[in-house]
Amino acid sequence: MEEFKAIFFESMDDAKLVELHNQKRRVLDVSQGAGISKEAATSLPTLERSVVVQQGDSCFVMMPFGDPVGSYYKIIYEPAIQKAGLKAVRADDEIFSTGTIMDQIWSGIHAAKVLVAELTGRNPNVFYELGLAHALQKPVVLVSSNEADVPFDVQHIRVIYYNVFDPFWGDKLISKIAENVLSAIQNPGEAILRKPPST
Repeated sequence: MEEFKAIFFESMDDAKLVELHNQKRRVLDVSQGAGISKEAATSLPTLERSVVVQQGDSCFVMMPFGDPVGSYYKIIYEPAIQKAGLKAVRADDEIFSTGTIMDQIWSGIHAAKVLVAELTGRNPNVFYELGLAHALQKPVVLVSSNEADVPFDVQHIRVIYYNVFDPFWGDKLISKIAENVLSAIQNPGEAILRKPPST
């Protein structure tokens, strides 16, 4: 048992998941910060320099509002989109105009340069909004925690998969979303559902 504890805590120390507190080891709760470091929120590869993003360009986020996935907006999606140089917009958080919620969602999707769809949980509202984005030929970055939640109809579009059991999933997801948002702007054909040919 002692050998197991020694190996376990050595591994946890190496991963920087344990801290000393009052002479006792305490396992850090990385779920509160989603394993996000300051470095992940600021650094981006050279793709950033080759993509033109105008001030005021927005990225509309289609995702469930309820926790736990709904809480990822502030800790994952907003920082990732800001890292890519765009303004993050989500219907319940950022749109304050008059009219029905659907009018506001339509306006947000229509105005966005690129969109992100969180497919985890197979939320029908997200799928509806994704359909609107595809009808408008908007580039969309797809994200899911598992393959089963990605509908067959959109599996040909690249999907970012994440694993919340990875202690560094937050860092990794922020970087991947930022990179894929910029890539979707640079190469929209890879992130757009193509119209069928006219007959």
